[in-house]
Amino acid sequence: MFPIVLAAVSAVAFGTADFSGGKASRRADPIAVTVVSQLLSVPLLVVLVLVVPGTPTAGDIAWGLVAGVAGAAGVMLLYRALASGMMAVVAPITAITAAVVPIVAGLVTATFPGALALTGAGLAVLAIALVSLGEGGGRRGVPARLVGLALAAGALFGVFFTLLGQADESAGMWPVAAVRASSIAFGLALAAGTGVRLRLGPRVLGWAAAAGLLDSAANALFLAAAARGHLSIIAAIAALYPASTVLLALVVDRERLRPVQVAGLGFAAGALVLASI
Repeated sequence: MFPIVLAAVSAVAFGTADFSGGKASRRADPIAVTVVSQLLSVPLLVVLVLVVPGTPTAGDIAWGLVAGVAGAAGVMLLYRALASGMMAVVAPITAITAAVVPIVAGLVTATFPGALALTGAGLAVLAIALVSLGEGGGRRGVPARLVGLALAAGALFGVFFTLLGQADESAGMWPVAAVRASSIAFGLALAAGTGVRLRLGPRVLGWAAAAGLLDSAANALFLAAAARGHLSIIAAIAALYPASTVLLALVVDRERLRPVQVAGLGFAAGALVLASI
């Protein structure tokens, strides 16, 4: 049960971080927001490494480094897809793909988690689709390029969850530190190559700081959960992050919650119960 709780809290943190990053990206370049937010999270990572010490192997650090690049690349592709304005289409495709990749990987690399728990993982995927559906979603066609970007972003997030989940519990928080090191390096290289300036205004900086801190905390929680539970289940629960994003949009931005999203939150609750059995 404890790994499920950790994964659920990580989902809340991931979703809140995405909401904060989205708010910041309305007033600044998404690349700049991503890089600055991650830089601002470094002090928290130092604290995490000191509080949860470990003895990482070269493999643990390698998993974190590669996962960091995958995660950073996924964020860049996600923001590019969201810039199209078809968020109700992009979000479900990305989130569902991010959940399916670790489920498949977990079934291949680990033991079968059990029928009820696996059903909970499947229900989590359904919940992700429902809670991610926003206003709109008309019948006009979706460009193949946009679908491709969303699928690629989701696949990279799924790879991130899978790779980070390979780190051993004895490594402590060092794999998360490796994630941030490689993601910052990747972001800085991308910003330099595209000529994006990393200067943010005070209001944007606050949202960016919240995004970076919450994202790092979510990574740490996910790592702790994955070290103690079955990867296919933990990743599916962590991928429920759109639920908190939807709720924040409802409360902070006064967006309407559609009936299908309410149903999705119900499925999310059911997924948590089944996955914990």
